[in-house]
Amino acid sequence: MKGGLTYFVADVHLGCDVLDPADRERRFVDFLNSLPDNTSALYMLGDVWDFWYEYRDVVPRGYVKVFAALISLVERGVEVYFFRGNHDQWTYSYLESMGVRILEQPCLREIDGRKFCLGHGDGLGPVPAGYKILSGIFKSRFLRRLFSTLHPWIAFRFGNSWSRRNRLRHKDDYVFRGPDEPLYKFAETYSSHQKVDYFIFGHFHADVNLALETGARLVLVRDWFKSSPYLLWDGENLTRLQMEKASS
Repeated sequence: MKGGLTYFVADVHLGCDVLDPADRERRFVDFLNSLPDNTSALYMLGDVWDFWYEYRDVVPRGYVKVFAALISLVERGVEVYFFRGNHDQWTYSYLESMGVRILEQPCLREIDGRKFCLGHGDGLGPVPAGYKILSGIFKSRFLRRLFSTLHPWIAFRFGNSWSRRNRLRHKDDYVFRGPDEPLYKFAETYSSHQKVDYFIFGHFHADVNLALETGARLVLVRDWFKSSPYLLWDGENLTRLQMEKASS
């Protein structure tokens, strides 16, 4: 170990009413509270929440223990970072008020002398036109302001319902297509111009660890629906681990 331990986690999908959302939240809180004293950084790579929308004076209800655990980490001196995912991209200043730093993908970070390219993973590379259009709609400032005119009771129920239907339609494990994936092509192109040791993303809900022709590795972090996976960088090695069980 060099400068301390660094953790990576993605796609917890807190609040998603599929399988056991209460157990999933307990497992995530246990994970946050279990990070040891020599932890230097935690990177949350998006879709931590299944649906998140911040009004100027209103945020989603709940997740008190999650926020308490994050604040505790910040107060301990752990650097906590968050990337917006496609499910929680409407995150603005609430997490920042707790000391969490929001980063934009793709983000190149140097950790213990190694170069890491990080993000959620959606929308990178030559993605289909339909996805670009949908992403543009979600990111439109005008449409966000229009959505903000809805009463929160309506907005959150609509958002949570839409997210749940989407999850049920895509509940099977995703098979990552390797070189045919836009993300793979992005990583190949990016690392041909910029030195990168590891690309780490979420989004695909799949276990992936591939060597690229450029010498970099593309690593994906799996979701938390059926287990509690995370990555650990100890200064020399990147290891895939998971929480053994949640507290009762």
